[in-house]
Amino acid sequence: MLRLDGKVAFISGAGSVGPGWGNGRATAVLLARQGARVFCTDFSREGLDETMRLLAAEGLSGAAHISDATDSAAVAEAMAECARAFGGLDLLVNNVGGSAPGGAEDMAEELFDRQLQQNLKTAFLGCKHAIPLMRNRGGGAIVNLASIAALRVSAARPHVGYTASKMAVIGLSRSVAIRHAKEKIRCNTVIPGLMHTPLVEHRLVPQLGANDAAELIAKRHAMVPMGHMGDGWDVAHAALFLLSDEARFITATEILVDGGAAAAGGT
Repeated sequence: MLRLDGKVAFISGAGSVGPGWGNGRATAVLLARQGARVFCTDFSREGLDETMRLLAAEGLSGAAHISDATDSAAVAEAMAECARAFGGLDLLVNNVGGSAPGGAEDMAEELFDRQLQQNLKTAFLGCKHAIPLMRNRGGGAIVNLASIAALRVSAARPHVGYTASKMAVIGLSRSVAIRHAKEKIRCNTVIPGLMHTPLVEHRLVPQLGANDAAELIAKRHAMVPMGHMGDGWDVAHAALFLLSDEARFITATEILVDGGAAAAGGT
């Protein structure tokens, strides 16, 4: 079940902002454990090197490539290198993204543009350059990562750029899925909720001005109906299912990985 033997998987954002298991790192290792040869990209050499160390420690097959996921030429180069290294491409996980607080009135236009670049254009470019390679293999599967911020908006702390771009990722995925369905290229979206990844300690704590990480983590746990946040492995397992042959009749849809938070509502 859920084996990926003989498959080549491209994972963007496969490093991490700090020690531990981010969504991309966990996904890369899990896909490799299931038999895929993984091609990992990130803009951070340090984060990517750690992912490669973890793969090597388990004797798993992988390659690393430093790349700017917002740059079309860089993405095309990384995809070409993946095809050279492993003979083609079957699976893609577009995992690059990041949030910035602010509403329409107070967010700088330049920051809004960067949010679209980071969260939406990265997924678009990944799909754009992967699809021809997948077509050459007779099909493939794509997973794009969105966010619960696309579905549930806080009145107290808006993220207008993040919300808009992550909602657009869902539309992008559906459009790609329908356009390429007859080519046996599937495309779906994983929508994480509140997750405890290295992002919390290394980015959200200073961004939110929290007194300490433990306080913020406890608050985030309490916001989830299941009583705790998920982690990178929860996202990775959802991606694995959607990429696997067991999901062969699933395309143009979304899987929520949020412990029930979206259904519970609230701000």
